[in-house]
Amino acid sequence: MPSVPWKTAITRIEPNRVAVRGYDIADLMGRVSFGEVVYLILRGELPSAEVGRLMDAILVSSVDHGVTPPSVNAARTVAGTGASLSQSVAAGISSINRWHGGAIEDCAIQLRRIVDRCERDGGSLDDAADAELAQMKTRGERMSGFGHRVHTKDPRTARLFELASQSGATGTCVAAALAVERAFGRVGKSLPINVDGAIGAVLADLGFEQGAMNGLFMIARTPGLVAHVVEEQTRQKPMRHIDPSAHTYDGPPSREVSQR
Repeated sequence: MPSVPWKTAITRIEPNRVAVRGYDIADLMGRVSFGEVVYLILRGELPSAEVGRLMDAILVSSVDHGVTPPSVNAARTVAGTGASLSQSVAAGISSINRWHGGAIEDCAIQLRRIVDRCERDGGSLDDAADAELAQMKTRGERMSGFGHRVHTKDPRTARLFELASQSGATGTCVAAALAVERAFGRVGKSLPINVDGAIGAVLADLGFEQGAMNGLFMIARTPGLVAHVVEEQTRQKPMRHIDPSAHTYDGPPSREVSQR
């Protein structure tokens, strides 16, 4: 008995042709950016040029954050055992979970709750943020996407919101994120929106499925993990004890993009 074909709506493969969401991949090459193609394969349609630029910025914003994140520690540790590039990077990707990278999806869910509460109660977003944060505190939950262990003001957040505004993607979830930041300020807590919170807010306003949001962080972080693994394999001794706090930087000095 012949098996019943199952269906996929992502990519069609035919002799001498690859079509991603209906677009010939050769036509996409050199004409659209990687961020635009990521949007296409996840959402099914090409974005506007402005949203494509925003997608590129999201991917750039999370490409790396030094040697201290758990994913980098995992990737470098596994690389030091003599594992392959793919095994080492996979270890890093496997370390991206609820407490590392997972704040994007969690924040988007929480911001949506605030927006829904505002629409339901008819009050302001500030009122809804105060009420939601109070309930979360009672339940022993924390607001994802706010505060940072290194930055008192995440340098990537304002730029993402600026690009979101330019693309017309600033909506209720970005507004809710700003309302949460104000709510923390009213109780004397300095917890600015970090890059994960900014990405979660922007992706929610763009209409992304929540289940795909943390995947954007994985896509963005993979080049950084590859770079760390290759550096570990070529500059360090095998099986070393890795102390992330003991590192020094010896790369290029500060430079401007305009210097290219």
